[in-house]
Amino acid sequence: MLARALVSRALLLRTAKTVADHAKQVKRNSGHGVWTYRVPPPMPSKRALYLAQVLGGLCWYWILYHIATEPEHIYGEWPYIAPCTWTDEELGIPPDSEGSLKK
Repeated sequence: MLARALVSRALLLRTAKTVADHAKQVKRNSGHGVWTYRVPPPMPSKRALYLAQVLGGLCWYWILYHIATEPEHIYGEWPYIAPCTWTDEELGIPPDSEGSLKK
């Protein structure tokens, strides 16, 4: 009776240990950088910082250059009409002779 209890307990412990070993990840987020918990992550290398600055500068150069040389992408491709040439009818303003403020 005692032997059976010891054997079953040993088998149960061995099974639990095997399951725990197989459930544990050997390497977390393998190939996706360093994983940290409750501590600041390591600083990126100087090369990575310089590369990010250069790529960001190139992107802003591209954006600002094309805004300066091709503003129709932002403003549209129609000709500009001065607002002083619009009539009251086009603007939806009733004539001065109508309404409650007439003299």
